[in-house]
Amino acid sequence: MASSSTTELDPVLMAVMANRVDGVVREMSNTLLRAARSAVLAVARDFSCAITTGDNQLFSSAEGLPVHIFGSHLQSASMCELHKDLAEGDAFLHNDPYLGNTHPADHMILVPVFFEGEHLFTACAKAHQADVGNSIPTTYHAAAKDVYEEGSVIFPCVRVQRNYKMIDDVIRMCEKRIRVPEQWYGDFLAELGAARIGERRLKEFCAKYGKENVKKFVKAWLDYSETRMIQAVKKLPKVRLENRGGHDPIEGVAPEGVPIKVVLDVDPDKAIIDIDLRDNVPCMDCGLNESEACAINNVVSGVFNCLDPDVPHNSGSFRRLRVHLKDDCVVGRPAFPHSCSVATTNVGDRLVAITQMAFAQLGDGWGLAEGPVSMGAGFAVVSGAEFRRNGEPYVNQMIACTNGGPASPHADGWVTLGLTVVGGLMYRDSIELDELKQPIEIRAMKLLPDSGGVGRYRGGPASEIIYGPRKDPMQVAVICDGQINPPRGVHGGGPGAAAYTYKVSANGLETKLPNLFLETLQPGEFVRGSDNGGGGYGSPLERDPKRVLTDVLERYVTQKAARAVYGVALTGTVEDETLAVDVAATSALRAEKRKRG
Repeated sequence: MASSSTTELDPVLMAVMANRVDGVVREMSNTLLRAARSAVLAVARDFSCAITTGDNQLFSSAEGLPVHIFGSHLQSASMCELHKDLAEGDAFLHNDPYLGNTHPADHMILVPVFFEGEHLFTACAKAHQADVGNSIPTTYHAAAKDVYEEGSVIFPCVRVQRNYKMIDDVIRMCEKRIRVPEQWYGDFLAELGAARIGERRLKEFCAKYGKENVKKFVKAWLDYSETRMIQAVKKLPKVRLENRGGHDPIEGVAPEGVPIKVVLDVDPDKAIIDIDLRDNVPCMDCGLNESEACAINNVVSGVFNCLDPDVPHNSGSFRRLRVHLKDDCVVGRPAFPHSCSVATTNVGDRLVAITQMAFAQLGDGWGLAEGPVSMGAGFAVVSGAEFRRNGEPYVNQMIACTNGGPASPHADGWVTLGLTVVGGLMYRDSIELDELKQPIEIRAMKLLPDSGGVGRYRGGPASEIIYGPRKDPMQVAVICDGQINPPRGVHGGGPGAAAYTYKVSANGLETKLPNLFLETLQPGEFVRGSDNGGGGYGSPLERDPKRVLTDVLERYVTQKAARAVYGVALTGTVEDETLAVDVAATSALRAEKRKRG
């Protein structure tokens, strides 16, 4: 420990303190995981914890989901702005997307942490709710023309505890409007407990090191993080990068889709990256609009995905990223009452993917392919009445898919990325727990061969899932992108597989479903759907033949595609374990393919 407040903070001590604060966030996360009631939290881990400073800078996010946590300081800032009488023992509930939150389904608990009378930190615990009172039983209401049709209960940073005692008014409001109030209340208490654990540990941290040394550490760590970001940006060339993409069209909601443009100006001399989202369409009369937090979070995530992974993710490194937004913009600051119901996914996934893909324009060895954007059948919100429990209602979002990740210049796409906006940090559902918590039968789940974008490095494969109700009718709500415009590859890499969803009748007849639907399944009926494969990176003719052999053995790639696409000739068979690469034949086959172009 530093001997006095005037002594420069020792680098070793700074590293120890930084890891200790990250440890606090991890303990908060573990508390929330083990105490949560809904499957979307207790099984899939669709939540995030963070610590902000008393002056509202993001300080530590540990393993928080990027889409959740990179904007935590916007929410703590609104807490300070709205409540001039902050005091020890306060706790606030905040899910207002017009005041710094992501979307209404993400409930954030904020606890200001005081030490020796001074507000030094805020402990933040955010969790995606299974239900928030929407007019339909899903927290993703893409068709909502405005926040009123959406129907979610919005709390603009309201106090829920004073002097550590519960204010019951808000609790009663939620119990009247949320379909599964006991489940919500259990999740609420889990969030509150996580934030209070953070408060307790931060007070212990301050007591150990002393207030002045802690304040010195906060400044030093943020300055160090900025220095690391400066070093990372200076390695880039001076360039303007522009990339476009867009969300699939949705009949009756966004018939032309949602076009998206991202412009990045990289200035290594000033060590600044400007990210401009102002040349985009106005807010749309649907739930696909990005909130301010999501617009910032997702392009920042795309940039970090292309830089040194050891650069800390906090407000220190953020100083070198300038995000330019405009009001009333689909990827800017939303104009009330435009709905932001689907802000965390869909268009958000596209923003991350388009941003990281833009860096590939710097040349081979830079950037990533486009990542998965499907919120398909495996991400459905299922609801109904539980026949085993006297007709009690249930509602839950499934996280039962893989969504293959994008290929990079150095590695294949991650098999179980999940969603691009979460960077692989959520858990995939346990099939057994899904079947225990909801009256659902999951008939099959499998990876699909040849679904990852081909390339020198291959995109992660897509997966297919088949499920339906066990006994009574079940509603299934899906808002799926990536059916028409699947993830793209770069530098000669191929696209990932497109998503699809079918309704399977009791007699086996299949009907293609649109990318947005709320369907009631009767007993004996099922949904069969696939998510996206990730885009590939580089020419498939440059892929190491040994990797192609492994792909065939793992059933990621078929033998037919190995020869036709990758130009790899194989001998032997899988069955007798003699499958091998014919080196000479492969060399000749690839030479012929290159000659033909």
